[in-house]
Amino acid sequence: MLLKTFGWSFAVTAAGLALAGFLWGWQGLAIVAILSVLEISVSFDNAVINAGILRKLNPFWQRIFLTVGILIAVFGMRLVFPVVIVAITAKLGPIEAVRVAIEDHDRYEQLVTSAHPAIAAYGGMFLLMIFLDFIFEDREIKWLDWLEKPLAKLGKLETLSTVVSLVVLLIAATTVATAVPVHDGGGTIDKAATVLLAGIAGLVTYLVVGGISDFFENRLEEAEEDAEDEAEQAAAASGGKGGASVVGLAGKAAFFMFLYLEVIDASFSFDGVIGAFAITNDIFMMALGLGIGAMYIRSLTVFLVRKGTLDDYVYLEHGAHYAIGALAVILLLSIKYEINEVITGLIGVVLIGLSYLSSVVRNRKQAARTETSEVASGV
Repeated sequence: MLLKTFGWSFAVTAAGLALAGFLWGWQGLAIVAILSVLEISVSFDNAVINAGILRKLNPFWQRIFLTVGILIAVFGMRLVFPVVIVAITAKLGPIEAVRVAIEDHDRYEQLVTSAHPAIAAYGGMFLLMIFLDFIFEDREIKWLDWLEKPLAKLGKLETLSTVVSLVVLLIAATTVATAVPVHDGGGTIDKAATVLLAGIAGLVTYLVVGGISDFFENRLEEAEEDAEDEAEQAAAASGGKGGASVVGLAGKAAFFMFLYLEVIDASFSFDGVIGAFAITNDIFMMALGLGIGAMYIRSLTVFLVRKGTLDDYVYLEHGAHYAIGALAVILLLSIKYEINEVITGLIGVVLIGLSYLSSVVRNRKQAARTETSEVASGV
């Protein structure tokens, strides 16, 4: 099970480190290894969130997530995305942006760093909406009753998540975004308009992608219920026609859920990409190191799904969403303040660790109650 799930990650790690050693020597190998660990530590909560979504998909789409999805994650978000950001913010042509990324590492780092307020606002708003939609939903299982019960009551207002997100964005735009430090010579610059625009874009992205995904998921569930109720009649009357319809709906639902997963992954990768510049400004080293880490996050996601970990440890998803909320706040604060990636990673690990321990305690209490009940009934 372990080798089957993580086999490709182990293979990519070996090949990636060998390539790093060949191209850049021992120093390059060490940098790529450090970047891999950085990505895993910062994005561990991403695996838990992804697992909650991926378990709804069939094995085919899980394989797509590990193959096509990892190509998007590595080449799209860790290699192409920073270059696109440079091209847009610096108003460079695609070829010139690629040339700067490959040949002028210092200028490339400076351009990406200057684009950080827009990146942080976009990713921060997207992740904040994920957290708020989770915390405002009335769930049967609650981790922190004292907090989640009153928030679930407030969550009956359907637009509350959007309203709170917009308020947070306004606060960020009028506080941290008004005096962003200039990294190439001191002083500050007003990035309020940029942060507002990027934050609204992140909010719109969440509403559009999440809304479409939910729509097709609901359609799929309705179709499956109808198919179960009329299975024998449909098989006799229309042969395989009804089954084909359900498969088509499943394909649409799976596609948009896959798209939703990719957007989530993109939002999680922002801080990793920016943080990587503290270690190196070589775009290929960053892509290789962060790509290896992203591969492990993907494999861990599939492992959690196949082991049924989220069903066994019911508070893990809560802990991951609290970590997402913390990451969203950190991204918005990082518009003005420099926050070490170690802090970001530790917050996620601590929250998920606490939720795991709470799940273990819950499972033991349930097992003890079951045993006591069986003894009392004479079983």
